[in-house]
Parts: sequence; structure tokens; C-alpha cells
Amino acid sequence: MVQTDWKEALTRPSCTASTAALLIGSWVVLLTIINVVQGAYSPDHKVLWFGFLTGGVSNSTDMAFVLDDAFFGIIGAALMAVGCRGLNNSHDDGAVTGISGFFQSAFIGDLFSSANGVINTIASWLVIIGIGFYFYWSVINTTWVDPGVYSVMIVFVTFGFGLRVMAKAEN
Repeated sequence: MVQTDWKEALTRPSCTASTAALLIGSWVVLLTIINVVQGAYSPDHKVLWFGFLTGGVSNSTDMAFVLDDAFFGIIGAALMAVGCRGLNNSHDDGAVTGISGFFQSAFIGDLFSSANGVINTIASWLVIIGIGFYFYWSVINTTWVDPGVYSVMIVFVTFGFGLRVMAKAEN
């Protein structure tokens, strides 16, 4: 019985986990494309993902396509596929309905209305501010991988999601 529950959790993930996988996979694919085209570390500096994640050599001025790019892109595509499959399994009308449901969800609606409570409005704006800060800073400075920027963004995003969870638990 326990084994069946475990297998079902993997083959039929929650809508939230599927949406998260799709969004993170999209971000990874975006970083891969930026890294191949112009370099994600800074202009003309390519991120070497294995080194960046393990503390080794993290960048190179050689813009040639490397195994790191392929591997990182495959991880992103796999996350996107898992997210789409989960959304497809959790919605009768398929993944497109699941994706459009995200944009029609209370999360997006709370950006412009406090009908679900002021806490949910603040939470939604914290997430948007965190993500917006990351994209703004990255575009302006043409550096897409910066632990300091990630640290600032994560504070906003996690507080936003945390506030939403707390508001939901209070109800």
C-alpha cells in the first residue's frame, strides 16, 4: 500500500509541484540559452555549470558549446516535461488548462485585489518583487548568475510563499 502511494506521488504530482517544476525548468532553459548566446556569467563569459555548482572553475571566456550547456539544458527540459505531465494528469482538459489556470489563480488575482485578504495581496507582491528584481538586475548588469542577487530574490519569494501558506493555514 505504501509503495503504491509513493509511485502515485511520482506519476501524479500535485498541481503546485507540477507548476514549480515547469517554472524552474523554464528558468533553467532560459539560462542555458542566454549562456550559449552571450554568456550568463557576464558579457562574453560563459558559465561552466559543473564548476559553478561544485565550487570549481565557474566561468570561461571561451564561448564554445560545452557538455555543461547540454547537461543543464537537458535538466531544464526534463523539469519542464515533468511539470507539463503533472499538469496534464491533474487537469481533465490537459496541461494547457493547468498553465492557464495558474494565470487565473488566486495568486495572480491577489496582485490587484484584496478580496482574499491583505496578507495574500502582500504575499503575491513579494513574489513578484523578488522575481522582478532578479530579472531587472540581470538585464541591467548582463549577469544572470550572482549568488548575492539570488539571496535577495529568495528572501522576497520565500516570504511571499510563506505568507500565503500561513494565511491559508489560518483559514
